[in-house]
Amino acid sequence: MESISLLLDEALSPYQVTLTTSGVQGESLVTVKNPAGAIVVEREVDQVQLMDKRLLVDVVDCLLRDIKIAEGRLEPSVIAALRNAAQTRGAALA
Repeated sequence: MESISLLLDEALSPYQVTLTTSGVQGESLVTVKNPAGAIVVEREVDQVQLMDKRLLVDVVDCLLRDIKIAEGRLEPSVIAALRNAAQTRGAALA
């Protein structure tokens, strides 16, 4: 778990990442703080997502998107386009 926390720290730098166990089924709470120490994003993720390299990349991508949304750096039209792309991708995988 410590190595995953270090990977998240590196991927999300300059943000500070804290990874704690939060659920009865092994879920983890990922807390992302800005350099001033304020919480920007908190997400609960499944342990499997942290252990699989491909899924971990998806977690990081989602956290980066959520950070941009929380800080107002992502326009609503871009958010809508991302949702549409995710739905299209999900339908293609089904």
